[in-house]
Amino acid sequence: MVAAQHPHNDPPTYLRWLGRSPMRRQEAITFYVMILPWVAGFLLFIAYPMVRSFYLAFTRYNLRSAPQWVGFDNFVQMFTKDPLFWQSFKVTTLYVIGSVPAGTLFALMVAMILAQALRGVNFWRTIYFMPTMVSGVAVAVMWTYLLNPEYGLVNQLLNMVGVRGPGWIASPTWALPSLILMSWWSIGGQMVIYLAGLKGIPQSLYEAAEIDGAGEWAKFRHVTVPMLTPTIFFNLVLGLIGAFQVFEGPLVLTSGGPNNATLTYVLNLYNQAFRFIHFGYASAMAWFLFAVIMALTLLVIRSSAFWVYYEAGGRE
Repeated sequence: MVAAQHPHNDPPTYLRWLGRSPMRRQEAITFYVMILPWVAGFLLFIAYPMVRSFYLAFTRYNLRSAPQWVGFDNFVQMFTKDPLFWQSFKVTTLYVIGSVPAGTLFALMVAMILAQALRGVNFWRTIYFMPTMVSGVAVAVMWTYLLNPEYGLVNQLLNMVGVRGPGWIASPTWALPSLILMSWWSIGGQMVIYLAGLKGIPQSLYEAAEIDGAGEWAKFRHVTVPMLTPTIFFNLVLGLIGAFQVFEGPLVLTSGGPNNATLTYVLNLYNQAFRFIHFGYASAMAWFLFAVIMALTLLVIRSSAFWVYYEAGGRE
């Protein structure tokens, strides 16, 4: 019986390295050289800014002087003394509630239509996907003209059918719904993912459902939806993360107005950092948003055990 080797008897790392063949050493060197740009970029542009912002969240910093440690003062001010913080958080929450569920459902409906063997279906898939490829600022500028209450195309079309259009982005009541409407227009990315999910559903499941006498609604409810739950889960998580960080639309369309009706959380954070030069306070806001998004993401992930189905193993 061979005695087990003691860990301290293992050769040092540099000896194992020297014991490799020249080809293995060359492969290892090539590997580290190839990942070096990514590692450097991650450390320089992601890891360091995150660590730096976490430190600044507990300081008062205005770029003109060194950061001054204030402990939890920024968080106390955020929760108890800043009405714009709660206003921006409320606006963002309403935006998430209005844009994510409806946008996810709309993307699924469009994907199901475009998954059919229709004439010119590739053209329509391209049309629906194109807004995803356009810059967010360009999209916002376009919607500025579409939703202008005086000369916007939307109100002109409504006037043609005898309907007086609302104030849209100029109205405190309609400004936030305008942003939500704009978010529904950019569902091309979700649509493509749904199309891939629909194409991955085995046709044999539909055939078995038809043999059992299932109609179109029954097949959708008992085959399509359960098999698409992993895709719905994926789009839901990405949609939540993206909606909480909405920025370009409110900045370009309304600058947070009128009367702070579209002052989203990230726009408020941007103003605190780059208009008022309160980098410490803005960093505290950023970390609170990170905590909210992380908590909601974990909540959705935990809930997936009750509604997400996988073909091989059922619910996960």
